[in-house]
Amino acid sequence: MIESDEVVKALEDIGCDFFTGVPDTLLAGVLDVLVERRLFTPAVREDEALAMAAGAFLGGKIPVVLMENSGLATGMNVLMSLHLIYTIPCVMLISWRGFEGNDASEHLVMGQTMPSLLDTIRIPHRTLSEKTMRDDLQWTAKTFMEQRIPVALLVKKGIVKTLQP
Repeated sequence: MIESDEVVKALEDIGCDFFTGVPDTLLAGVLDVLVERRLFTPAVREDEALAMAAGAFLGGKIPVVLMENSGLATGMNVLMSLHLIYTIPCVMLISWRGFEGNDASEHLVMGQTMPSLLDTIRIPHRTLSEKTMRDDLQWTAKTFMEQRIPVALLVKKGIVKTLQP
């Protein structure tokens, strides 16, 4: 399991310096580290977080948006009509609720379809793992800078240490 502060440090090591999003239980540990270090700008909804990330990028920052995968649906319009049209990148750290049908029923449909949704709107993505975290982050930074589009890191339950047992 990856410690939450290691995730934050790894994101900072690739240049990320603006963090926003909506709270989520799978990302709660990362969020706690960001809040404790006064690095997090909270958002009410995922589309708002994505809009703030666009503004941050245009202001010279490298933004990260934390969200649960259900929030991907909420943010689709901003991703497609702002980020992708105007090549405004951000790193999306997305918790993968409903992965392989293991979750509450309300997470199952999005859990099954999230990778294909990202593929459909042409957002590159990888699933973060403990073994490949450094490579995943290097791929993220390279893709972010070369393609200038949003990049998603998907986080399954049990990969990043959270506040809950």
